[in-house]
Amino acid sequence: MTLADLPELEFTYAPPFGAAKDPVNMAGYAALNIIEGVSENIQWYDLTNELAKGKLLLDVRTKAEVLNGHFENSINIPLDELRERLSELDSSKEYIISCHSGLRSYIGERILKQNGFKVKNLDGAYHLYSTVKPEEIKRD
Repeated sequence: MTLADLPELEFTYAPPFGAAKDPVNMAGYAALNIIEGVSENIQWYDLTNELAKGKLLLDVRTKAEVLNGHFENSINIPLDELRERLSELDSSKEYIISCHSGLRSYIGERILKQNGFKVKNLDGAYHLYSTVKPEEIKRD
């Protein structure tokens, strides 16, 4: 069995006990996206250096989520508004995108790339970063 086989594995599905797509399937999809260059990620420990190089941090969480804590100097455009607000972003800049756990930022990454932006997804997103670097999180 190889990594490419993981998304196609069939598991027993019982709604009270599991999801239609098992976490093993989802891990396979995510890994293949990275290997095939569909998605580009950066790690939490690289974020400070990447921002120092001039990349911008785009947070696609909802306004309510951001009120509970946010990245300093990030741009907040909720994912549901991203397509309508693309004109607010500078396509000559490079972006790092984050949400709470990674799903919405992956979708946002796809939207931005399809519109010509250079963007990488923050692996683990806000949830991981706020856990390992709580002192870096701003709470208003």
